[in-house]
Amino acid sequence: MPLLLGPFVRATLLVLWLTGFTCTGSEHATATLPAAFSDLLPHFLVEPEDEFIVKNKPVTLTCRSTPATQIYFKCNGEWVHQDDHMIERIVDPATALPIMQVTIDITRQQVEKIFGLDEYWCQCVAWSTTGTQKSQKAYIRIAYLRKNFEEEPQGKEVALDQEVLLRCHPPEGVPQAEVEWQRNDDVINPASDPNFFITTDHNLVIKKARLADTGNYTCVAKNIVARRKSTSATVLVYVDGGWSEWSKWSACGSDCSMWRSRECTQPSPGTGGKDCQGLDLQSLNCTSEQCPQTVSGAEDVALYVGMVAVALCLTLLLIVVVLVYRRKKEGLDADVADSSILTTGFQPMGIKPSKPENSHLLTIQPDLTTTTTSYQGTLRSRHDAAGKFSMTNGPLLDPLPNGSHTLHNGKLNSDPAEFVSRLSTQTYFKTLPRDVANTSYGTFNFLGGRLTIPNTGISLLIPPEAIPRGKIYEIYLTVQRKEDLRLPLAGCQTLLSPVVSCGPPGVVLSRPVILSMDHCSDACLDNWAVRLKKQNYEGTWEDVLLMGEELVSEPYYCQLEAETCRLFSEQLGTLALVGESLHMGAAKRLRLVLFSDAYCSTLEYNIRVYCMDDTQDVFKEVMQMERQLGGRLIDEPHVLLFKDSYHNLRLSIHDMPQAHWRSKLLAGYQEIPFYHIWNGSQRYLHCTFTLERLSLSTCELTCQLCVWQVEGEGQSFSLDFNIAKDTRAVDSEFLLMDSNATALAGPSAFQIPYLIRQKICSSLDAPCPNGADWRMLAQRLKLERHMSFFASKASPTSVILDLWEAQHFHSGNINQLATVMADIGKQEAMIFLVSDGEC
Repeated sequence: MPLLLGPFVRATLLVLWLTGFTCTGSEHATATLPAAFSDLLPHFLVEPEDEFIVKNKPVTLTCRSTPATQIYFKCNGEWVHQDDHMIERIVDPATALPIMQVTIDITRQQVEKIFGLDEYWCQCVAWSTTGTQKSQKAYIRIAYLRKNFEEEPQGKEVALDQEVLLRCHPPEGVPQAEVEWQRNDDVINPASDPNFFITTDHNLVIKKARLADTGNYTCVAKNIVARRKSTSATVLVYVDGGWSEWSKWSACGSDCSMWRSRECTQPSPGTGGKDCQGLDLQSLNCTSEQCPQTVSGAEDVALYVGMVAVALCLTLLLIVVVLVYRRKKEGLDADVADSSILTTGFQPMGIKPSKPENSHLLTIQPDLTTTTTSYQGTLRSRHDAAGKFSMTNGPLLDPLPNGSHTLHNGKLNSDPAEFVSRLSTQTYFKTLPRDVANTSYGTFNFLGGRLTIPNTGISLLIPPEAIPRGKIYEIYLTVQRKEDLRLPLAGCQTLLSPVVSCGPPGVVLSRPVILSMDHCSDACLDNWAVRLKKQNYEGTWEDVLLMGEELVSEPYYCQLEAETCRLFSEQLGTLALVGESLHMGAAKRLRLVLFSDAYCSTLEYNIRVYCMDDTQDVFKEVMQMERQLGGRLIDEPHVLLFKDSYHNLRLSIHDMPQAHWRSKLLAGYQEIPFYHIWNGSQRYLHCTFTLERLSLSTCELTCQLCVWQVEGEGQSFSLDFNIAKDTRAVDSEFLLMDSNATALAGPSAFQIPYLIRQKICSSLDAPCPNGADWRMLAQRLKLERHMSFFASKASPTSVILDLWEAQHFHSGNINQLATVMADIGKQEAMIFLVSDGEC
């Protein structure tokens, strides 16, 4: 029924309606509706719409209805508290109908707390005396854009007028990223240049390649959160040459022949295009009438004399080359005892690569002739007799009577305690803790080597040529105890790795070494701002690298793997990884380990639950401490993701047989404060559950132990064992003992022999038009994310092989690397396996 009221009546009712409200915007969303409007259902003027939360900024949802006595929001099926509503009342001047508007704010934390649901939604419900109305649902999503493209464009070389397809699959994001293409940093607009076309799945098509289309093409993805650029793909448009028309035949010459020519100018070859195929000069015998008759004279004699002289010169040159070759070979045989020095580091392999056609690559012998330029003096193999090879505490190169040097190739068995004592007086070593169990050292020259701290995941790879030729360095590697060297951490920062020192600081390196160490982050750089910190000479800590924003010109570069950090460093010193969470989704990996008393002669029985950073060095320390306490492992370690949600870690024990056991814990659970764990500077965080058996004859213990973060994920341990019979020591199968030497010098530290490494580098460093160079090697080894870093080095291939050596020292498959080289098509790289007889 239409509402027929005069202006005065409408004004009077409005005043009555306004004065009928008894609550403010911060109290209730309820009002008394005037009788004249009581038969109307609420009608929505504004309904809540879908929103995206960007970073940590809340979003506001608005609902406006007329007429309405109350309006409330419901989110994911639950009513929003009335205090969270903001209310505003106005009057429509055209109809005099009262209008109620309600707004609420939704935060990122509210959305993240919803687990098990695909999406977070809200809708408003409006009431009148006649009935209710529901608005449409508004979906609130957390906006993000990951860093890595799922597919990036690849460079191509194409002929003129050929069609070009550059693929791009943008990073995952919410909302879905929009894509644009750039050429040489200028945005491509298909509307203004119809030769370009962008497909619905974001690929770029160049319909007919023009010379002007040569350039660097970049795929750009962007949404409301961020803007990401792919690596640039170089498109080179080349022009194959065409032949011009033949010229006219020349006049008949004195040799009774005539000539004609043509030039490669239609078009001329350009930008790497092929030269014209075929002859550019043609000859034809003349007829007898056209051929001028000449008499052989002085010119012919001079020609013959010249030919004889050239032949004599070539013969003499060949003789000289043969003599030089024989002398050089005799000198080489005298200097090199055998070739085992070039193959040290290969393990005897009996398995052939999976591709039979590549087997010839694996049987080629090393080219020993290049050793005269790679090494100075005599090379002695590690397989010489015992009298020829001595392990000493001296330098890597011992002087010989004739002034040459013997290469020590293998393990360095010096006493670490003696090394610590000897170097403690030197200035660069004063800050180094005298913990010989967590320190390794060695003496190295230009052949490089490797230092390892057993059972910690910490190692230092010193590549060949990292130490300048003619230099000998005594290098150490140690892991610092966190309580001895505290890092200044603020806000949401947390220590993600051990604090590692390598030195001496200030040594000159020709190329970066690779420091490998564990980390305990979830390895998602979208969740973290990860920084590399270094302690300077004054003892203060400074940021030297921000992960994901590395500059190739800086002395540090980092690859973050699932559990390990590989750090390229041109400077030695004390280093650590520190993470700062970007939102509450960031998580650290905790390793949960359970210990108990190995022997129990009383009624009380203790179970210790350690909650430590998931790195091998901390696990090693806890195992050593428990060995001294006489403890034993009672279950295999579990991993828990501990989020930056400010919630504590809660531990509780359940399902004990009440007839035989009881807990002496007064509360129902124990808690470890959030910041004690998140800070990462405390090594031995644990809770102890003291249980009491009611009889000494009780030996069987069954229970359920739960560890979880409040309002987060958890882990449970089902325990069922005999406390009297199970007397396993702490050094169980869970502590994998590292039997490798702590220091390896020379070729024994590497899987790829030195000369074979040189051949690979010389084969792949030079750019190849079809991409069969170091770039393809990086792609095959899944290292394409670091292309710009590799390209900045004098030998990109050598840096790639350094990283491969660091990753695969214990588990590297040289057959697999040989197959990769065969796939690239570089047979001349001469990858081969060493037989048992050669080792």
